[in-house]
Amino acid sequence: MSRILIFGDSIAYGAWDVEGGWAQRLRKYLDQKIINSGFELYYLVYNLGIDGETAGGILERFENEAKLRIWENEETIIIFSTGANDSIYNKTEKSFRCPSKKYKENLKQLFSLAKKYSDKIIFVGSTPVDRRVDPIPWVPDCSYKNEYIKKYDEIAKAIFENNGGYFIEIFSEFEKLDYEKMLTDGVHPDSKGHEIIFKYVKNYLINNKII
Repeated sequence: MSRILIFGDSIAYGAWDVEGGWAQRLRKYLDQKIINSGFELYYLVYNLGIDGETAGGILERFENEAKLRIWENEETIIIFSTGANDSIYNKTEKSFRCPSKKYKENLKQLFSLAKKYSDKIIFVGSTPVDRRVDPIPWVPDCSYKNEYIKKYDEIAKAIFENNGGYFIEIFSEFEKLDYEKMLTDGVHPDSKGHEIIFKYVKNYLINNKII
C-alpha cells in the first residue's frame, strides 16, 4: 500500500489541461491498475500543487499537509516539482524571485524533511518556456527565461541525486520536441504536453521500481 504526495506549482496542479495535468493522469493510471489487480495493489495519489508556488512555499506547508495524508503502516512516496517560479527574474530590481543560493537551501531543507517520511523522494524537472513570458504578461517587469529555469533545474538535480533521491529530466526532453506548440500561454503545457510529462514520470517510476 502506497501513498503518493505531489507538491508543486501550477504545472503540477495541471493548469490549462482539461484532463487535469500529468499528476491527475498518474492518478488515473494507478486507479486503473488497482482495479485491474482486483485491489491487490493499492495507491492513493494526492495532488498538492498550487499555482505560483515556490520551493519556499512548499517548505512552509510541507509537514502540515504531509502529516494529514500519511498512514503509519503504508509506504509514502513524495514527489516535488518546483523551480520555474523561483527562477523568475525581475528586470527592474535586477534580482530573482528566489536567489539560487536560497533556492538550494530550501530544497535541502525540503529533502531533509521528506526523509523523515519516505525513502522514495523524487523531483520532476521543469519544462522550457517561450518568448511570450519574456516579460510575463501577468507579472510586471518580470520574466521567465530558459537559461534560468535550466540553472535551477540543475541545482535540484544535484541535491536530489547526491542525497539518494531521484530526478526526472523533463527540460532537455522537451527541447528535443516542437515544445512551443504545446505551451498554452508561453509557460503552461497543453494536454499533449501533460501527456508527455505523464509518460516520462510513469516510465521512470516503473523502471526504478518506485511503483
